[in-house]
Amino acid sequence: MKSIFIAFDLAHYEKIVDILTQSNCRGFTSFDSVKGRGSKHGDPHYGSHAWPGLASAIITIVEDRQVDPLLAKLHQLDEDRPMLGLRAFVWDIEKTI
Repeated sequence: MKSIFIAFDLAHYEKIVDILTQSNCRGFTSFDSVKGRGSKHGDPHYGSHAWPGLASAIITIVEDRQVDPLLAKLHQLDEDRPMLGLRAFVWDIEKTI
């Protein structure tokens, strides 16, 4: 099993939930307001007067076979709207209860 952590501009939220649903990823946890700055381009999301935007994040646990198709859909969303910002990170899950 793998964990996919997705950090993104709040404007992507509904589309990402749709992608998870279409990819049969039922379970996820959403963090509504996160702050940060991307490593490549786009504006910082600090929730401040100077940088008022906020980001969001979702973490989901999926079967190994679901990772590549899900990442491909997320990558396409990022390509379609590159200035909004979207990054996904994959980790191994060793145990669950």
